[in-house]
Amino acid sequence: MSQVSRLSRMAAVAALMATGAAAHADQWQEIAQRQELRCGTYADVPPFSAPDPKTRELVGFDVDLCKAIAKELGLVAKVTPLSVEARVPEVKLGRVDITVANLAYTKSRGEQIQFSDPYYIAKEMLAVKASDPGTTKADFKGKRLSSTKGSTSELSIKLNGSEPVTFQDTGSAYMAVQQNKSQGVVANTMTITKLVNQSQTAGIALKMIDEPMALQPVGIGMKKDEPALLGKINGALYALDKAGEIDQLWAKWLGPNTEYKMVRTEKVTPLSELKFELLP
Repeated sequence: MSQVSRLSRMAAVAALMATGAAAHADQWQEIAQRQELRCGTYADVPPFSAPDPKTRELVGFDVDLCKAIAKELGLVAKVTPLSVEARVPEVKLGRVDITVANLAYTKSRGEQIQFSDPYYIAKEMLAVKASDPGTTKADFKGKRLSSTKGSTSELSIKLNGSEPVTFQDTGSAYMAVQQNKSQGVVANTMTITKLVNQSQTAGIALKMIDEPMALQPVGIGMKKDEPALLGKINGALYALDKAGEIDQLWAKWLGPNTEYKMVRTEKVTPLSELKFELLP
């Protein structure tokens, strides 16, 4: 092989190695260089992220949390609205750096993306008629319970050994109880709280069963195999939690003085320290 051929071959190998290095560049370094954190949130799911009626800008708990994380990291937040179904794919495709959209850790999601340490535990809750003698989820094993189709609520009904009766929207699942088509309705805590309150003045009064149907650690979604970014996001979450900023945002959007009347009792906690039944 001539000297020229050898040099050409070495140059080609170097180019391929450079291309590979670029393709696997550290995501955190890219973010730091552009000084912008691309954050995916819900397009219209209050109180997490929804258009403000006056300004049409996205506002909500997740929007504020994204901005707080970016500020903690010395970055500017760029908030992008996503559909519920796009929360995981948009991270995988690299169109957003992180997803902050009430994203619960499940087995299938954990196989596709990596999660930060959870910053709160979402709960699937059951509401039944106030006159129902049942007090625990075990009391409703084998019973018909309604939920939205394809939701984690439906999964929690199946895990309880109950029979899911599914609908396209929560309102229909709620009406199923009112019309004796199901014995209870399952949804997240905020939704169930609103439905129970609503039932006190219209229709048949409901009560919420204290024991959750399922626990869902909620964290921030990122691409797999990006340890530096994971470390930065976790570091920001722990710093914000220690400073009380996450509690302040929670109180603003979900706390006792809001219609949701929820108290945040958890702190940012490593996933490995939590005890819960992993949803598929």
